[in-house]
Amino acid sequence: MRAPKVLDAFAQLRKLVLDALDDLKARDVVEVDVRGKSSVADLLVVASGTSSRHVKSIADEVVVKAKRAGVPPIGVEGQRDAEWVLVDLGDVIVHVMLPRTREFYGLERLWSVGDWTSDELPVAG
Repeated sequence: MRAPKVLDAFAQLRKLVLDALDDLKARDVVEVDVRGKSSVADLLVVASGTSSRHVKSIADEVVVKAKRAGVPPIGVEGQRDAEWVLVDLGDVIVHVMLPRTREFYGLERLWSVGDWTSDELPVAG
């Protein structure tokens, strides 16, 4: 009989974030591995909400679950306008955005530059 696999702290934090996003029906959740690209974090999680109220509620759920797990956020930004709320959990940074804000800033594209294979490179023109 095998012993159950124990998740490391990073894997637990990642799961906690993804569960919180799922609980409040965040849309278009994307994980961007930034190890080797950023000394600030290892993972960016980008998600969309359907309205400012939904964006704020999703971010609040991430904060509540993190605090419950003993991982209080280092910072939370953008709650007042709630077009883009950033929750900094150290190794994992969560961005919850309105779709139009997300499209405008293109964080996934920005952080994935250099990750494309030669077949996937965008063609100018």
